[in-house]
Amino acid sequence: MLNSQPTLQTLLNHRSVRKYTNEPISDDMLNAILEAGRAVSTSSYLQAASVVRVRDKAKRTAFRQISNNLSEDKYNELLSQGKRLGHDYVESCAEYLVFCMDAYRHHALADVNTDWTEVMLIGAIDSALMAQNMLAAAESFGLGGVYIGSLRNDIKRASELLSLPKHVVPLFGLCLGYPDQTAKINQSQRPRLPLDVIVSTDTYKTPSDDVLSSYNDKVRDYYAERGLELDWVEQIAKTFGGEVRPFMLEYLQSQGFAKR
Repeated sequence: MLNSQPTLQTLLNHRSVRKYTNEPISDDMLNAILEAGRAVSTSSYLQAASVVRVRDKAKRTAFRQISNNLSEDKYNELLSQGKRLGHDYVESCAEYLVFCMDAYRHHALADVNTDWTEVMLIGAIDSALMAQNMLAAAESFGLGGVYIGSLRNDIKRASELLSLPKHVVPLFGLCLGYPDQTAKINQSQRPRLPLDVIVSTDTYKTPSDDVLSSYNDKVRDYYAERGLELDWVEQIAKTFGGEVRPFMLEYLQSQGFAKR
């Protein structure tokens, strides 16, 4: 019999977990997590999401290379030089799951037009809902996880690693495992925006500069406690300040999405 924590307690205790023990996830527990994903809400009953469980060690390594934005040759070269590379948890976690928006089944069953941008949104939303249900279930069992959006650094290679057909796109990964309770990186929650910033009533409320500045200070203090000189403004600028995976539209269109 599987024991799980109360829902609200589980959700409010969420934190990203990047360091795991070697303990495997039992088949019964993994199946319960997958069933939680299968039971999620879905737009118009289209069920436009799929998940691929990645167990092959060579593929795990390849996904780590992608997350580091490195080719296989460059990755091996840096390792041979003793360089410390990130995203080791992609290889070490008990389970690595890749969530995909999936219109393949729809094409197999009916004459459909899935190249509309709205269809892409449906698939992305279905995938995110499925993943969050699964992560919440996993955390209720005492597991931890972290999402891996960096597989989109080379989305074409990620797709090839999973042998995805046309009309299926890999969106993000999810590492799952038992948290290493001794690891400091697993013990803190990053501060979130205040409720009165993200919740409006009837009409959108723009946050004041003072509120945003105060929040930025909290983020800076959080990172300072971890020995990092960083704040939320810097993170935003780093992510959105230049080109953001400019190859993405071409790839999506090659898979039959977002053509109109």
